[in-house]
Amino acid sequence: MRTLVIIPVYNESASIEQVIREVNAEHPEYDILVVNDASNDDSGAIAQSTGLASVVNLPYNLGIGGSVQTGFKYAREKDYDIALQFDGDGQHQVKEIRKLVQSVEKGRADVVIGSRFNKKSVGFTTHGIRRVGIRIFQIVSYLMIRQRITDHTSGFRAYNRKAFCFLADHYPTDYPEPEVVILLGRNSFVIEEVFTQMLRRQGGVSSIPVAKGPYYMIKVLLAMFMASIRSRIISKNKKH
Repeated sequence: MRTLVIIPVYNESASIEQVIREVNAEHPEYDILVVNDASNDDSGAIAQSTGLASVVNLPYNLGIGGSVQTGFKYAREKDYDIALQFDGDGQHQVKEIRKLVQSVEKGRADVVIGSRFNKKSVGFTTHGIRRVGIRIFQIVSYLMIRQRITDHTSGFRAYNRKAFCFLADHYPTDYPEPEVVILLGRNSFVIEEVFTQMLRRQGGVSSIPVAKGPYYMIKVLLAMFMASIRSRIISKNKKH
């Protein structure tokens, strides 16, 4: 099955070359697309210079939602079977990519999320305040889609063609990862989680500063609620 690795990038010149080379070394059979979200540094040029990835340089900063959706549109246009979202900051391990892709290939799920929290781990995870927020997201999403998702903010995900084609048209634009779980669950997509170990960030900065944690949580919870409403609108439109 043709697989595209989508790497959204914003100011990650310190890590993007290493990420590209590691992905290519581990999985030379996969194609790589770097979506450079109007970085202020030379992330796009560095990615291009490797000769190992296609690069889309967005003219304006669209945020993580716009970057990933660009990747899904590219995957749909180029007729890929699987799209894998993989952050460009060096926090994910390329050796774990296969775990996500295999679940999709075997038809066990439409979407597979690499989770830091569905198994006890002694390695690096994330700040305690964020873990509280993630726990709240777990409870809310269970109430909405009756499925326990442990890592709503993970940027390590694999999608089959049906799922990424759907999201190419309907992907959220602001803080998309928690919202898209609701959107997918309410539209009958099968979601699975597999344990993946998170590493410390090698470059760039988080799009979710710890100091803005309460604001982020309120905004995301509202977005999750709106996603549940939006799902009904999408489902209704499908019938016409």
